[in-house]
Amino acid sequence: MTSAEPAATPPAPPVSLTALLARRDLGLRLLAGPEDVSIHWVHTSEMADPYPYLLGGELLMTAGVQLADPAHYVERVVEAGAAALAFGVTPVYDTVPAELVEACARHGLPLVEVPPRTPFTAVARALWRLMAEARLYELRRVTEAQQSLAAAAARPAPVPAVLGALASRLGGRAVLFAADGTPSVAAGREVPAEATRALRDLAGVLGPRPGGPASAGGDGGGLRLAAYALGGGDGLTLGVATERRGPGDHTIAGVAVVLLSLLTAPHRGADATARDGALVRLLLGAAPAEIAGTLGPGPWTVVHARGGDGTPFAAAGLAAALGTALMDTGGTGTGGRGGAAPGTPRQEGTPPGAAGPGGTAGSAAGPGPTTPGPSGPGDTAGSTAGPGGTAGSAALGAVRLLLPAPASVTAQSGWTLGVSAPVDADGLAAADAQAARALRRAEATGADLVRHRPGGLAALVNPDEATAHARALLAPLSEPLAETLRVWLSLHGGWDRTAAAMDIHRNTVRQRITRCAALLDRDLDDPDVRMELWFALTSR
Repeated sequence: MTSAEPAATPPAPPVSLTALLARRDLGLRLLAGPEDVSIHWVHTSEMADPYPYLLGGELLMTAGVQLADPAHYVERVVEAGAAALAFGVTPVYDTVPAELVEACARHGLPLVEVPPRTPFTAVARALWRLMAEARLYELRRVTEAQQSLAAAAARPAPVPAVLGALASRLGGRAVLFAADGTPSVAAGREVPAEATRALRDLAGVLGPRPGGPASAGGDGGGLRLAAYALGGGDGLTLGVATERRGPGDHTIAGVAVVLLSLLTAPHRGADATARDGALVRLLLGAAPAEIAGTLGPGPWTVVHARGGDGTPFAAAGLAAALGTALMDTGGTGTGGRGGAAPGTPRQEGTPPGAAGPGGTAGSAAGPGPTTPGPSGPGDTAGSTAGPGGTAGSAALGAVRLLLPAPASVTAQSGWTLGVSAPVDADGLAAADAQAARALRRAEATGADLVRHRPGGLAALVNPDEATAHARALLAPLSEPLAETLRVWLSLHGGWDRTAAAMDIHRNTVRQRITRCAALLDRDLDDPDVRMELWFALTSR
């Protein structure tokens, strides 16, 4: 079984040796072996052992300049996977050596005699011309199939029509499987029960798994089988069974997959309607806990992410990989790594994520109520929210995603992720803050993914009393100083890592920490002092 993505255009098809032998102008003559073999390319070599230079599937041409042991030579050619051997007579040999003919016949390797009047370049040119003609035929076949499938998609019953057109074009059977493996719609000629079972099993290999294979191929019941996962995340799969597999079949099936994905997705309109309704209710004053049930079952997980490939589709691709449609790009569109929107200068002395004069939130948005939720040394980037905001919105430039249960978050290539603990709808604001802190921790440590860790002993203290103590203790510090102190403590006093996490110079970190020690009149080398300050910074 193999897996692959549908190709945009069919590959260059191989050419039958029979077609090459039919070219009378070449004067080729088959001396041994079958003629119904496929040739993918041509190669000329006068090496005593051409094995290291062969890819397999080629027509190997030689004049036998270093042919010392024909039997061994043929063994090596067969071992390399060559499709056929062409031997040119003169100037080295007047005729093809009998030992070579016998060895080729014994191994079933086609042996072709090239007459003196036919240069090897003429054989190669003829082969490339045949391959070009075959490719043109496949391109026309694919184009006609695309037109046929598009016309079928416009009919009153489009899904059965597309399956019927696909089955007709490929000369086999096409089946649309539901997520549980049940055939929903089928078209084309009947196939043996063994092939039907094998096709269903092959479709089950794909399944509704984010990031899983898009297609798979195999054999069963004497037929060639292929399965393709449809878009939409609902586990629908297209299965195809044919007697043979042409070079353009994968491309034709890919067109059908796109059309069927669109045709079987009307239910996603209902999902969008539900999300729109939830947004309207939220804007009209409904509590998040009241409307969360319309979006999916709890508990919920919040993910903050930065990275991507810089394209407008990066964030959408991440959401699809994590299996959710609930995404906020934070105005960036891609979730790029910048701490602020492009073209937005950061004021001197303001750490990434801190509020600017406009009150936009980084990790702090000016005076406002603290965002509830436990935190601990395992997470960094705590945050306070401005009026009407949440701490999670502090991750300026980050993509925020909301995953319903039972979503499983794994590291994604090119992205840095911070993941909250699962929470009920009432705890979404706290989970947003957890994800923001986890993302900062991931960026500071260079990890691809960091999950929130519970607060431990800190959770045993009365939150109101802890907040009052924290505000009184940290009152002498400005927000940039408090944020620098918090990040510095979370990274165990690491100057370089703190500078990297906050995107400031290490000397600036030292100056701010020295200033904090002076304003607080505390010895920051004392572990008890560090513990008390950390508790205050994560409780304010």
